[in-house]
Amino acid sequence: MLIITLLNLYLYVVLASMVLTWLPVNGITRALAALVHSLTEPALGPIRKVLPQGGGVDWSPTVLYIGVSLLIYLIPS
Repeated sequence: MLIITLLNLYLYVVLASMVLTWLPVNGITRALAALVHSLTEPALGPIRKVLPQGGGVDWSPTVLYIGVSLLIYLIPS
């Protein structure tokens, strides 16, 4: 199904947002981070508002990843 394929692709984007936080900022990572941010921030922003601060760690990408994975699992194929 197309929706499952798109959600799986989105999981890679969310994973990229997690990995990009570990990389030093340079020209390439800055451009990639801007693209990934524009794709993930509409979903991550509301999650950040609800989640309590976790010792300086942003848990919202993890919550989003788990939520999208659960949604993929629940969609009948």
